[in-house]
This record gives sequence, C-alpha cells and structure tokens, in this order.
Amino acid sequence: MSQVTEVVCAVPEYLDPDQLSQALQAADAKPLFVLRDALKLASERMDEAFRQGADIRRLIYGRAWVLDQVLKAAWSLFDWPDAQRIALVAVGGYGRGELHPASDVDILLLTDELDANLFSETISAFLTLLWDMKLDIGSSVRSVSECYNECRNDITIATNLIESRTLVGNPELQQKMYAQVVSEEAWSDQEFFKAKFAEQQERHLKTNNTEYNLEPNLKTSPGGLRDLQTLGWVSKRHFGATYLRDLVAHGFLTESELDSLNKGELYLWTVRYALHMLCKRREDRLLFDHQRTLAAFFGYQDQQGALAVEQFMSKYYRVAKAMSEFNDMLLQYFDEAILRSDQEPRIEPINSRFRIHDDYLEVTYDKVFEHHPFALMELFVLLAQNPAIRGVRASTIRLIREHRHLIDEDFRKDLRNTSLFMELLRSAEGVSTQLKRMNRYGILGRYLPEFGKIIGQMQHDLFHIYTVDAHTLKVIQMMRQFRHTEMRDQLPLAHRVVNQLPKIELLYIAGLYHDIAKGRGGDHSELGADDVIAFCQRHHIGKWDTHLVAWLVRNHLIMSMTAQRRDISDPEVIHAFAMQVRDIVHLNYLYALTVADINATNHNLWNSWRATLLRQLYTETKRALRRGLENPINKEDRIEQLQQEAMTLLKQRHLNEQDVRNFWTLLGDEYFLREDARNIAWHTQAILEHGDRPLPLVLVQKTSYRLYEGATEIFIYADDLPNLFPATVATLDQLHLSVQDARIIPTDSGRTLNTYTVLTEDNKPLSENPDYLASIQKRLTEELDDPDDFPEIIQRRVPRLLKLFAIPTSVNLSNDPSTQQTVLEVITSDRPGLLARLGRIFVEFGISVRKAKISNIGERVEDFFFITDPEGQPISDPQLCRALQERVCEKLDEHLQQNT
Repeated sequence: MSQVTEVVCAVPEYLDPDQLSQALQAADAKPLFVLRDALKLASERMDEAFRQGADIRRLIYGRAWVLDQVLKAAWSLFDWPDAQRIALVAVGGYGRGELHPASDVDILLLTDELDANLFSETISAFLTLLWDMKLDIGSSVRSVSECYNECRNDITIATNLIESRTLVGNPELQQKMYAQVVSEEAWSDQEFFKAKFAEQQERHLKTNNTEYNLEPNLKTSPGGLRDLQTLGWVSKRHFGATYLRDLVAHGFLTESELDSLNKGELYLWTVRYALHMLCKRREDRLLFDHQRTLAAFFGYQDQQGALAVEQFMSKYYRVAKAMSEFNDMLLQYFDEAILRSDQEPRIEPINSRFRIHDDYLEVTYDKVFEHHPFALMELFVLLAQNPAIRGVRASTIRLIREHRHLIDEDFRKDLRNTSLFMELLRSAEGVSTQLKRMNRYGILGRYLPEFGKIIGQMQHDLFHIYTVDAHTLKVIQMMRQFRHTEMRDQLPLAHRVVNQLPKIELLYIAGLYHDIAKGRGGDHSELGADDVIAFCQRHHIGKWDTHLVAWLVRNHLIMSMTAQRRDISDPEVIHAFAMQVRDIVHLNYLYALTVADINATNHNLWNSWRATLLRQLYTETKRALRRGLENPINKEDRIEQLQQEAMTLLKQRHLNEQDVRNFWTLLGDEYFLREDARNIAWHTQAILEHGDRPLPLVLVQKTSYRLYEGATEIFIYADDLPNLFPATVATLDQLHLSVQDARIIPTDSGRTLNTYTVLTEDNKPLSENPDYLASIQKRLTEELDDPDDFPEIIQRRVPRLLKLFAIPTSVNLSNDPSTQQTVLEVITSDRPGLLARLGRIFVEFGISVRKAKISNIGERVEDFFFITDPEGQPISDPQLCRALQERVCEKLDEHLQQNT
C-alpha cells in the first residue's frame, strides 16, 4: 500500500531553510518574529508569482514545502523528551502536500503507547508558538492505537490519516499508524468505498445536487475539488495509487482523460488560490461579490449579451460539469472493481447493439458507435423505455465521450436520429431524466448546437438561480411532474391542463427552446422562435404544431407579465389577452409552460399569490374564449349579475335590501368590476353593521379556500385622506407583511374602500390563527385612526445579496385613457420599507393612489401604481411628471446608498 512520503517540490526561491536556521540561531533572535516574518515573506513572494502566472502546482505544493520548513524549525526550538517516541505528522490536504494561501493546516502529534503526559508541556508550548504565528492549525495528539480506534468510528478521520507523512520525529510511528489505518480490520475496501460514496451523496444533497448553484463552493459542490479528492482517496485505499495518474496503469483512465482531469483540477486550484489571496482568509464559496472580483482579476470584460462575471462563471460551470462527469464514471468503475468483482455478471440482451449488464446499459462491442452512430441516440431511448435500468455502464460512458464527435450536421439531419429524438420526447417515462443524461454526457449540446451555446451560461442576478441549460431541463422536469397524481393537490390546475394536452411533446419542445437564445443579444423570445421553427422542420413536425410551438416560445412571458402587471379584474384586460391567445388549446399549453417556467426559475418565485393570479387569468380567459372573442363581456351585465349574487348572500344574512342598495349607490362601477360577489357581500355587511362608529373599519380574511393557493386580504374602510396609503403600507411593513396588490376605490361620500393583498416576508400565506389576524386588525385600526401621524418607516438592514445587486431606479409615467388614471412604473432594487417611502413621496406631490401591482423578481422590484391628482384626474403637467420621476429616483437611490 502506497503512502505519501515526500512533498512534491521544494521552492528555495520563496524560503531558504539555511537562512531561516541562521536567523533563528542569531544571538538576538526572537523565534516567533523570525518564523512569522519568514512565512509572511514567502507568502508575499508566492502571491506575486501567482499574479505573474507561475505554475499553480509549484505554488500549491511549494506552499506546503515552505510550511514544512517552518514547522521543522519551530519543532527544533524545543527539547523533546524521549524524541524517538513522538513524531510531527502532516495529515489531510497538508499531508497530501497541497496548501492554498488560507488553507487550514492539519497536524498530528503522534506518540507510541507511552503516557502522553510526558510531552504535554512541550506540546502545549509548541502549539502556542504556532497559534502566535497566526497559523490556522488543526491539531490532534494521539497514540498509534488511539488513531486506529478513532479511525474505525469516523470515516473522515480515517481519510485524513491515510493522507499522512512525517515532518519530523520518528518516521516509524507514522508507518505503523498508517499500516493499521489502512488494514482490513479498520475499514475493508468495500466499507471504505461505501462510506465515501455516501459521504459524497450527502454533500451533494446540501447543494441541490447540481454543479450550477448561484454561489457554488469550490470544494464541496458537485464537480468541486472534494469530488476529485474522493477519487484519490478510493484509489489510494484500494489500488495503492498515490496520484490519479496511477489509475492509467490500472486501466481506469486513458491518457486523454487524465489530461482533462488534470486541467480541471489545475483550473479549480487556480480559482481557489486567487479567492484565498484576494479575500485574505479561507473562503471556498464563490459568493457574488467574489465572482465579480475574480472575473476582473482574470481579465474578463463585459461583452454584448454576457457580463464579465457571467463569462467567468460559465467557464467554472463547464469545468465543474466535466469533473462531475469524470467522477460519475470513475466511481462506477470503482463500484464494479470493489463491490462486485467477485460476482458473476448478469447479462440480458436487448438488441445487436445493446445489452443490460448488472442493471446498467452497455454496448455489445466497443465499435458499436463507430459502426452505428445512431446508437448514440438510441441509447437514451432504450433507457427511457426500460425504467429498471439504473444507468449507463462506465465503459460505455467512456465510449460515448470518445465518439460524440460523430454528431455532425449529417447526423442531425439523419431521419433515424430525428425519429429517435422525437421518440424520446414522446416516451411515457424518463424524458427529463434522459435529457439531463444527454446533457451530462455532452450529447444534447452537440445534437442541438443552439442548446450547446447555453450550457453553463449564467445570468448574474437573484432571479435566475440556475444556469440557462439547467433551468431549461428543470422546466421539462416540472412539466413531467405535473402529470403525476400527487400534483393534483399541489398544482391542481396544471395537473388537469397537462393531462388534457393533445400532444405533450409539443410542450416539451417549447420548454426546451423558450430560453435557448439567451445571451445572444436581441429579443431571446423572437430568436428562440426562429430556432424552434428550424427544429420542427428538421424533425418533420406538422405546420400547425410548428406554429403552436413557435407561438409559445415567442410569447412564453406574456401570461406571467399580464397576471402580475395588469389589472386582471378588468374585463378589457382579459379580452385583450384572449385576443392574443386565440383559442383554448393555446391557452392550455401557455399556462403549463408559464407555471413550469416560474417554478424552475427560482423555488421562491412560486407562491400562493402568483398561483392565484395565474389561475384567475386562466379561468377568466377560458370563459372569454368560450363566450367568443366577438362577444366581449358587457360591463353593465357583469355589474348587474355581481350585485344579484351579492344581494342573495346578504339576504341570507338578514340585511335590509334597501339599505344595501342605498349604500351601493355611493360606489362606482369600478368597485363592482374589481370585486367578486363574496367580497362585495363581505364588505357591504361589515360597513352597514359598523354604522356610525368611528373609522377606520379593518377586516382581515384569507382570499381563497384552495390549498397552496391564496393570500390574505386586508380590507380598510376609512375617510379618503391623502396620508392613508403611506400610513397603511408603513404599518404593514412594521408588521413584516409583503403587499402584493392594492385596490383603492373612493366613494361619493368621501370615504374609500381599500383592499390590500398580503403575504409574509418570505412570500407565504399568513397564519390563520384568529389571535394573529386579530392583532393585525387591531394594529392597523390604531395606526390609521389618524393617518397624518402614521408610523415611522422601519429601518432594517438591507440583506447582503440585495446590496450587491443594487440597480439605479427608473420611473416611467403614462396615462391610461380607459381608466383616466396615470400609470407610474417603478423599477428599483428591493429593500425594506420601499412602499412606505414611495407613499411619502406621493403625499409630498399630492398624489392619490388608486391601485398598485407589486412584483418582486429576485433583487428587482417592478411596481405599478395607478395614480391621480387630488381632483381624481390623470397627471398631465409635464413639469410635474418630470419632478415626480426625479424625486422618486433621488429618494430611492439615496436610501440605497445609505444602506450600502
């Protein structure tokens, strides 16, 4: 069994051991300062060499060598009793001979079986010196037998001790310890492999099991350094391999694969070295601010369609993806060699090209892809058609990698291949799983070159938490999940709609292409529509289906934008949207695509309010389409029907019909067009029963009975005063409630009916606890009894990520002739108290807010306010409009500056 016996390279240009020894022996030497200064100087020299492009291997191994010299020198300063019975041993990454600028330094003070108290005072003084040198030391003091006992109970300790080497002291102690730690009694080969594999799976789960996290960890994320180290540990434990290159001799790696692995590791080393150096501390997370700093350090520059940071992260994601691919392949090889080497293989033939080998798909002979290139597509269809197959055998994965260059323009036009790809999309099972596997093995991006361009492409914001390719495949995964019965409760409408689609594969194609043109510049929806038309023609899809898919790609954003930005209680808005959709088939496909897109963009985006908006828009549009686009709804008929339905409810509650109708005469048509019958009855009953008691009247209720779909409505009946809106939103902010929608309708009696739809700060429905809802009602009533004295705006810390993605405020004003109101659009960075600040500006300008649509998209807020002047008229004075725009931008950006 091999073990680390020496550090890879000495770097005397960074530290001269003889000079260090002489400095320590000088008459006036102060050892702490001599050692600390030597380390500091060596580190500065290595950092400068790194900036000048020095070989990263020489720096990583060299730093370990430098520390070796310093620790040996420090050790020599002490009188060690019975020195042959103790040794200073480097373990873990340091034991492997690898150190980054801020890596922790793991050492073991290893003794034989004598009483460790013999060394306790000297060890304490030695470690104190190391700590005083500001070294990030991780130390342990154990005997050989204690190491053996500890490693049997902890796979992490066992792994650290496998990577060990003697720095100073009796080397026989380390050799004895090593022999016990790698013995079958400590961990058998099978146990060790299973433990490390389970450890990796657990680690990957913590990072969503993807290389494409927004802020990945260079060590622990999939495709990171820990995955490569896992391969090394298993290789060392089972094969006695000191380095990954030794696996070539064992037949597990080819020379070209080794070269790719080495390049990937050196790239990750380079990024990690720069990260430690620039942060001046141990930091392995590629946080957003570090990503920007590193992109600049490595010389990336913004280009059209791709920021410098996006280019840098795209390179990282592609490397991490490649490292994950190698990790998967080699661990499967190891699984066969370690766990199943003594088992008789179970072979089940499928056809002349493929067979099942111990539940894994493999080719029947090595030249299958060379003789039959279409088998590169057939393989994934077979996997989809045979769910019992666990995956692709490692030897076949290697052959896929070696033959994927066969996918060229002729391959893409071959009817066999286009037919196989469509067969995959029409498969009953495994569509998203096999598309992900195609992407992982580098097949999907070659078969669809337009998809290849988005692999690893990130969007540097808080809205898109996946790279474009990962998001795209997640969209298709969501579409597949909609079909399942468990979605009947969670997403009932999506479940029903998807299972009614005549050709489900058309939905998958739209999902595959909806974002495929991102990063090219221009309108990605239009460019993507052109791409999908070419795809459909190449795959012999009919003209009507082609037009449908192209329409979906071109318009994949219109449903979410309409639901979140427009007043979907307005029949004219519904009619205009229905005119765009044209028929129920288009509506069904668009709804399924929209819900999948939102859920696959950011798991925090899909909340009860968005679900309600989209369901309402879908339902009203479907009703309009069934009525016929040539027969738009008659407002008078709608108002009459709503009043009849509400009156029926109120009579059941024993309210006087004349009193109700007298009150309704004070309300305009807008109120009845914006509310449903239940809310009209709820508001009317509460107001009439409130009588002449002082205002405001505050009511709180859940908006919907549907599980997972609904928010909380807060209804306020009060005097129509200018400060009412800012006072309300400031109070809601103090209550940590997030406003999603506001409807403010004045009456002819000088009162106003305000309805606020709210969620919690994390976009969840409010608790239905009666005491909690009563406390909200009480607080609002107390604060709004004098709106001129409304509460202070909360001063809360702006979260780190929101600070990083600060965007300048932009304000757009336009007049809506249909409502006789001015539409104010505010796009700015999210931050606590935003609505309250805007409310104060409205008061300052004498503006009345009649409706608000609130939309938070990651770090970005897109809010729409329907406003009037004090006389209820649109704002038409150009100077006033300009002053309002400037004031909003000034105050919001000033506030952001103060918090950053």
